[in-house]
Amino acid sequence: MVSRFALRIDPVASDDRRDSFADTFRPIDPHAPALPVGELSAQRGDGIFESLGVVDGHPQEVGPHLERLAHSAGLCDLPAPNIPQWREAIARVVQKAGTGESVVKLIYSRGVEGGDAATAWITLADAPDNARARTEGVRISTLDRGYALDVPARAPWLLLGAKTLSYATNMAAIREAKRRGADDAVFVSSDGYVLEAPTASVVLRLGDRFVTPAPSAGILHGTTQLSLFAYLEERGFDTAYDMIAVSDLGGADAAWLLSSVRLAAPISAVDGWPIPVDRALSDELNAYLLTPRE
Repeated sequence: MVSRFALRIDPVASDDRRDSFADTFRPIDPHAPALPVGELSAQRGDGIFESLGVVDGHPQEVGPHLERLAHSAGLCDLPAPNIPQWREAIARVVQKAGTGESVVKLIYSRGVEGGDAATAWITLADAPDNARARTEGVRISTLDRGYALDVPARAPWLLLGAKTLSYATNMAAIREAKRRGADDAVFVSSDGYVLEAPTASVVLRLGDRFVTPAPSAGILHGTTQLSLFAYLEERGFDTAYDMIAVSDLGGADAAWLLSSVRLAAPISAVDGWPIPVDRALSDELNAYLLTPRE
């Protein structure tokens, strides 16, 4: 994936309601050095981000992604982002997108160490080819996240449920899953419940009922999962947030990893044991997720 466009944002107060924020945007060379040495996003991963899918120049789920950016900012004690400013910046960036699928990343950092201002920028890049994952599915390995289901409520300083830049553990989990012969990982709690994948939500079909782990378990509330549940409910299916035992994952009628760029990737095996792939439903879900959505 090679960045094609990048835009620096000078953050303004969340209550700034000017008609245009164009003077707060600066295009930057996506291939040139852009961060000062003291930037805390690079030094400590002290910041947050969002990734938006872009289909034929249309950014998907802008509203939900900006709501989650604001939620993560609150959890991390970052200044509240100015939502109209970010929305205008996204609109400017996606003008550079061509046909097909792209990805826009929003990055919001605490700034330079010792400084008094946050830093922010947006990048646009070609999306990877996810056709195979969407059709053939992905094999997953379950990995213990190392805490029980009640830890998020007892230890809010762990920032569980915030989309932070501190993704080293997530990337290490994917590498470990691949060492085990899988394509991706699914985190489980130490007391035996399904949580989330390192970069995706988990959804199971149990008969005509679709379930996903409750966000109260300290997982990131997926924007794609929210949109998909709304679609499934319109189709007459029951949806629910629930505690999902690890044994339910292997015994599901079908299961998917959901994310903004990969979309709906059916799970084809859990810890080496195959599970059914509903190809027709997966195709339907991905067709819906590729339609323009606000």
